[in-house]
Amino acid sequence: MSLSETKNNLNNTQTDFDKIIHRQNTNCIKYDFAAERGYPEGIQSFWVADMDFQAPAQVIDELIRRSAHGIFGYTAPKQDYYDTLADWFQKHHGWRVSGEEVVITPGVVFALSAAIRAFTRPGDGVIIQQPVYYPFAEVIRENDRQLVNNPLIYRDGSYQIDFEDFERKAAEENVKLFILCSPHNPVGRVWHREELLRLAEICLANDVLIVADEIHHEFVRPGFRHTVLASLAEEIALHTITCTAPSKTFNLAGLQVSNIFIKNTSLRRRFRQAVNAVGYSQPNTLGMFACQAAYTYGEPWLNQLRSYLEANYQRTREFLQRELPKVKLIEPEGTYLIWLDFRAYGLTDAQLDDIIIHKANLWLDSGHIFGEGGSGFQRINIACPWATLEKGLKSLAAAFQAIS
Repeated sequence: MSLSETKNNLNNTQTDFDKIIHRQNTNCIKYDFAAERGYPEGIQSFWVADMDFQAPAQVIDELIRRSAHGIFGYTAPKQDYYDTLADWFQKHHGWRVSGEEVVITPGVVFALSAAIRAFTRPGDGVIIQQPVYYPFAEVIRENDRQLVNNPLIYRDGSYQIDFEDFERKAAEENVKLFILCSPHNPVGRVWHREELLRLAEICLANDVLIVADEIHHEFVRPGFRHTVLASLAEEIALHTITCTAPSKTFNLAGLQVSNIFIKNTSLRRRFRQAVNAVGYSQPNTLGMFACQAAYTYGEPWLNQLRSYLEANYQRTREFLQRELPKVKLIEPEGTYLIWLDFRAYGLTDAQLDDIIIHKANLWLDSGHIFGEGGSGFQRINIACPWATLEKGLKSLAAAFQAIS
């Protein structure tokens, strides 16, 4: 069967995202480590950005096929791996890349840390935009760099960039690097082309290198479009490190493969040196094959998943409006993570956490861990069967209706 015939068959294959797959006792961080992390056993888990859906069947088949060989020696990608990446990003984002630009790492956070070590020195400033994915702050501080926060502005139910603050800090606070989250986790913004251009122009003017974490780039809601920052202009591409991975898109995080695109030859060499310095060389064998299979055969599955996630979002929004009108849902433009505003209850973060954990029996991500501006918020992952999500939402409603 030809590749085109295979893909036509895949388009007609429906995935049952309503199927509940129990993940307990699989050493799953999402479910099996509640007690170790200070949470009650049996708590309903909606915290980490890890979907409760099986990967595409073709990815599973490829892993079985490769595993049957029985030898898992050192492995490296050949040209067809890079061609697959190039085809995917050209088709889905209009972004032309070549294999020589790619550096494989075991994860995006690993890549952020490598970039910090490669392009900054202890004491240098690194800009982030809080509230933002909390490992950003962790890798800055743990590498002895200065965290420079350009806090997002929350206005009229949406988040905006404070460009004046960004420009001032880029110029005055010894900033050498900016970590962009695009789409933004946890607030769900999909940055407009004009916003990205303005950020890039400020960085170029102040010789601030950009590291763009674009791992959620395939999860953009209808009516919005993700723009790859490095696709905007050659000069921007030469000043940007773009972090991507199949892990969020196809639920492959445990296979430890991320593709980091660096067009600038000098920057790529320095980044590789930082990666090599910590002893990482060849990628995870199965992860590499899973990545290629996902980008080759996974588009129909992904399209179905997006539709399912949109339905989950709409039902979540309707549920909250009906049952918990004091909880404000921040309208997401991207990601499968919903940012919820509980500030109308007038609770401290500790009180809010206590109700959610001990009354609602829910494990969410507390907003305050995302940094400035996150206090009073909670993040919930809706990438699970609706029956699972509905049960969690009902527990949340019961807990807060009891205190209203």
